[in-house]
Amino acid sequence: MPGRGWHTGEVSTGEVGVEVGDCGDERAETPQPRVTPAPSHLFDAVDEARAAAVEEAADELGADAAVAAVGAHLGTTVEDDGSVTHSFAAHLPGYRGWRWAVTVAAAADDGPVTVSESVLLPGSTALVAPDWVPWDQRVRPGDLKPGDLLPTPADDPRLVPGYVDSGDPAVDALAREVGLGRERVLSYEGRIAAAERWQDGERGPAADLARSAPASCGTCGFLVPLAGSLHGVFGVCANGSSPADAQVVAVEFGCGAHSSVTEPSGSPVHVSELVYDDGVDLEPVGS
Repeated sequence: MPGRGWHTGEVSTGEVGVEVGDCGDERAETPQPRVTPAPSHLFDAVDEARAAAVEEAADELGADAAVAAVGAHLGTTVEDDGSVTHSFAAHLPGYRGWRWAVTVAAAADDGPVTVSESVLLPGSTALVAPDWVPWDQRVRPGDLKPGDLLPTPADDPRLVPGYVDSGDPAVDALAREVGLGRERVLSYEGRIAAAERWQDGERGPAADLARSAPASCGTCGFLVPLAGSLHGVFGVCANGSSPADAQVVAVEFGCGAHSSVTEPSGSPVHVSELVYDDGVDLEPVGS
């Protein structure tokens, strides 16, 4: 909430939906029916609830401005058999659609009214911050710049523990050759995620470049196949003239730089055959 210290909360599905205008524009929706009995004098405790809202606003605005910040009474909501929430219009610049919500309670039908809570709540038209998204879900390809570090979670499902040196040089050499000489390697989920991302990306079979290609990368001499479980499905393009050079491509991808494309024979410019007309008599000049 920008620049204020008021207590705020979120609207639950069981609360009254109240729309409050900014500095005077206010209207209330139909209050929720009473589904739980509550002491009747709690519904009449409008003045007590208003005073609590004014006190809450005074902490930030001062006593004089706080009175004007609490607007008309918009309705009540039954919380349980011993408490009721009163809603008031919030006349606060920058808080369009918000309302003051004051919960009052009583232990018995004739018990004293006490204020349980006083907060600002957003209505259905209130401008609120978007839902928080963890940083690891916000990072996108291209966000990483030189010098940036992107830590990998210890429980990343895309990775599994790698191979531990056995002490046998022959076994260790083979393990490193197939990619097991690392602390962590791709898990099954990691390989599937990468394969789906590459298959659906710009170097997959659905790309415009692939649909107009004369042949696929799987038959191209410039394809360097990947090793491991992705062998036969993906490779790296080694054609410096291709737009996919040094990139992972699907074997069903393709471009106009396929190794089977050859230069056409003959002149690229059409040349008509020479025609000789022997039926014309030529007469030397000056004769």
